[in-house]
Amino acid sequence: MTDPNDPRRNAAWHAAQQWRARARQTPPRGPLGGLKLVLTWLLFGILLIIGTVLGLFFLLIGWAMLPIVRYRMKKRLENIRAEQANDVGSSYHYRETRYRRTQAGGDTYREQQVLEGDYEIKDEDSEKGKP
Repeated sequence: MTDPNDPRRNAAWHAAQQWRARARQTPPRGPLGGLKLVLTWLLFGILLIIGTVLGLFFLLIGWAMLPIVRYRMKKRLENIRAEQANDVGSSYHYRETRYRRTQAGGDTYREQQVLEGDYEIKDEDSEKGKP
């Protein structure tokens, strides 16, 4: 009976054996073959080092730019909020002035509440004087 864990039945093991056989059959390419291999590995190593250094450099540049980008985005958001506040504020000012005029001669406590930001929602019936 054959062993199911036998490495000779494994396709990867067969591929590795074929690579080994081809490597043994290839004759040496003379004295420059080894030198080419060493230079290839050195070039590959140098490219890896250069890529790592460039990656770290761009990472540091990105980190350095984060506060600048955050500041610009914060200013842009403040401008957008200010524009929206101006749009909303103009209609609010009209309503507040109208409310103060309708309450003229009335309770100063209620007027003070409106100025300090205490608001009441009134029903349409109570505004018209209907019970």
